[in-house]
Amino acid sequence: MKIATFNINGIKARAEALPQWLDEAQPDVVLLQEIKSVDETFPRSLFEDRGYNVETHGQKSFNGVAILSKLPLEDVTRGLPGDAQDEQARWIEATVVGARDAVRICGLYLPNGNPAPGPKYDYKLAWMARLQARAEALLAAETPFLMTGDYNIIPQAEDAATPEVWREDALFRPESRAAWRRLINLGLTDAFRARTQGPGHYSFWDYQAGAWNRNNGIRIDHFLLSPACADTLRDGQIDRDVRGRDKPSDHVPVWIDLDI
Repeated sequence: MKIATFNINGIKARAEALPQWLDEAQPDVVLLQEIKSVDETFPRSLFEDRGYNVETHGQKSFNGVAILSKLPLEDVTRGLPGDAQDEQARWIEATVVGARDAVRICGLYLPNGNPAPGPKYDYKLAWMARLQARAEALLAAETPFLMTGDYNIIPQAEDAATPEVWREDALFRPESRAAWRRLINLGLTDAFRARTQGPGHYSFWDYQAGAWNRNNGIRIDHFLLSPACADTLRDGQIDRDVRGRDKPSDHVPVWIDLDI
């Protein structure tokens, strides 16, 4: 089962680029972030015509996440547990049944957190604590699961072309990376790093200052796999060439292949 995550930075802006990539890459399941659309105006037919089931958790002009799946989606839920007052559309999860096994797929758009310190950074860290609690609950239930999306976290210095520039940024501050390590220490696997080591692998290049042409990128789009899910990992890659196409998102797709 090929599963991808892609922060598209606006479904309207990517109405041509996203279907083109889908036709080429043929993922079975895609988790989208920053759809920037309410559910009612999401262009479902673009994807349903390609054989995808579509589930969205939208928000006008900001945020918004979605799942596209060629396989049936069961028990779809929206919103990260732990804060009933949180109205930001940043979380969607569902169960997907493969040829032999089922996996719980959690799609997320983790808060950016800038400027830091400040209220937005406090929200980011509180959101990550809720994310950890959700991971702990799924682990306790012995549910095979993965959590994927735009984490807005640079885990290590090698995940940035110029780490010194990010030192005080919410994406790379010590508190952010400590929260990431707490997730890893639960027994979760960073799927990309399980397959590929070393610097120079990025999933985001800013639109400004010629970042793409200079390969001044960062790796912030991740798959975290539960132990049972990690046991089925066959491959994991970043489709970096998508960033060089017409009207690109500032992110590119990241995908894994699971033997399920």
